[in-house]
Amino acid sequence: MRGWDGALPLPSVRTIEEMRSVLADNSCNGNTSLYFMYRDLAKSDTDRQWLHSRKLRYDITVIPPCNLCGEWVKTKGHYHPKNPVGIGYPEVYEVLEGEAKYLLQLRRLDDIVMISAHAGDIVIIPPDYGHISINPSVEKTLTMANIVSTAFESEYGEYETLHGAAYYAMSDGNLRKNPHYPKIPEVRSPGAHWRSAMHRLCKGPLYNLIGNETMLTFLNFPEQYPGIFPELLKD
Repeated sequence: MRGWDGALPLPSVRTIEEMRSVLADNSCNGNTSLYFMYRDLAKSDTDRQWLHSRKLRYDITVIPPCNLCGEWVKTKGHYHPKNPVGIGYPEVYEVLEGEAKYLLQLRRLDDIVMISAHAGDIVIIPPDYGHISINPSVEKTLTMANIVSTAFESEYGEYETLHGAAYYAMSDGNLRKNPHYPKIPEVRSPGAHWRSAMHRLCKGPLYNLIGNETMLTFLNFPEQYPGIFPELLKD
């Protein structure tokens, strides 16, 4: 697998039946398996022990190209809860192969952001933003890594109830508003700020940060970084 030379467990597989409730066309049929999640990876027992002792997990997700009845293939979408001091848990992604689009939305729906990223890019999901990952390609597989806290469970319910994110990323290049949402803002596309500002928190490759106490602290203790997260999504 691109970006990983260690052993891999059997993946968790997200099927089209599990995704049907969040698709633009919920009658869409096609490939049963849409994407593959390899969770809790480590290349050594030492690395795994370091991650576990700090309530962290390294994952890889593989999303082959697929046109879902006019919509790009995507992940299901989820929010993170707040940590014990009331700040939402963030997450960090690295694109290992292909191209990704990350559609972020505040739970209160007053900000919606689309970030495009390529191999080698790191994208930090700030506190309180729900997110989906999209593979906008007809031929290239998207492979991405993430590191996330294990102190919580992801919350999928709002995406399921509202039949996906606030917008659907269609394969013709357009964004279609999800009619199940109330009034929503237009999608913003931040410039270079997210790319430069994020490096104040961490730099890739992500796997190389295992063992680095400073770089990954923000995943469990975002309150220690006041003012940093708003910089990530500036226009």
